[in-house]
Amino acid sequence: MELAAIALFLVAGLASLFMAWVIGAGSSGATPFAPAVGANAIPTMQAAFIVGLLGFAGAITQGANVSATVGGGLIGGVEIPAVGVIVILLVGAGLMAVGIRTGYPIATAFTVTGAVVGVGLAIGGAPAWATYQQIGAVWVLTPIVGGGIAYGIASVLPRPDAPETVTVPVLAAVVGVVLANVEFAFLGPGGTMGSLTGAVGRQLGSGGVVTTAGVSVAVAVVIAALVRWDISRDEAGGLRHVLLVLGSLVAFSAGGSQVGLAVGPLLPLFATVGALSPAVILAGGGIGILAGSWLGAPRMIKSLAQDYSDLGPRRSIAALVPAFLIAQVAVLLGVPVSFNEIIVSGIVGGGAAVGGGSAVDPRKLLVTVGAWAGSLGLSFVVGYGVMAGLQVASSTPLA
Repeated sequence: MELAAIALFLVAGLASLFMAWVIGAGSSGATPFAPAVGANAIPTMQAAFIVGLLGFAGAITQGANVSATVGGGLIGGVEIPAVGVIVILLVGAGLMAVGIRTGYPIATAFTVTGAVVGVGLAIGGAPAWATYQQIGAVWVLTPIVGGGIAYGIASVLPRPDAPETVTVPVLAAVVGVVLANVEFAFLGPGGTMGSLTGAVGRQLGSGGVVTTAGVSVAVAVVIAALVRWDISRDEAGGLRHVLLVLGSLVAFSAGGSQVGLAVGPLLPLFATVGALSPAVILAGGGIGILAGSWLGAPRMIKSLAQDYSDLGPRRSIAALVPAFLIAQVAVLLGVPVSFNEIIVSGIVGGGAAVGGGSAVDPRKLLVTVGAWAGSLGLSFVVGYGVMAGLQVASSTPLA
């Protein structure tokens, strides 16, 4: 490989690490534990430390699906060159860094998706309309479904006829069923992707719907019983423990979802030369997220925790349950999704359930939605413009 090509690959790798760092320092590193910090269930620095480790674990065990979509599912007919990968990652990370600096909720999934599509079209790629429809559907349904679930949970938890010793264990059981059936690396045959229910079924020598249902129910019953015992023993302490566990699951899911935005563009690039395996690239992205969470997330966690401190543990639970469910659906489908969008929709839904329409600030909500849309549009325009300019300036095609 020529020295110039090696230099481009090195710069692309560094840009990916920078993107992963920004992701860890931004919403995916801050939002999972902000409710627990706001409820005084865990100190800020300890939360940042744990969320970094969980984000790394999620990246290496669940990051493959979204990485594949970002790397090869958004544009057809061309392979994005090293220069294009660098443009994508610098545009995405640059906009995210601006958002962190200014406080605007720039959405990572929107910026990277827009940049990939813009760069891909600039070098003559074909639009992947079916993938865009799937991604668009998830993005549109996320605030509706997430806000709706949060609204329903927040409406039930404070009711005197629905004690926390019943409602919270039921929610925990639902989360347990999902957790038993989501896929992780190394749990499948030969170290492939697989679920806990599938692994137990292979150990028992049986499979199918009956085994899956039986394992799912067993996991749900055990988790519900533990949560009920904990809340019955100490209601306030039990709710804090549930918050910590939910925050951990959301942090893990964030790593599995968001790492693909940092390393996805690298996968086809390094596959052409066989330099690094996808597992190594995912691990590198996980390290970047971990570093960003440890070094950059504490400030944002503390800032977000002030907003969550007014929610209380019940409304925070109402926001985190749909966050985990939506994130895992997105990981399963391989769809890049914004954790800003997920968390904000949960907060709005829970706030509306408790305080009605007066609890929702229309202006702030409009600014947030505008920032999301602007993230997508601006990243597309900048990515397309920069790549088209490089195409014109280069004496040979970059594709």
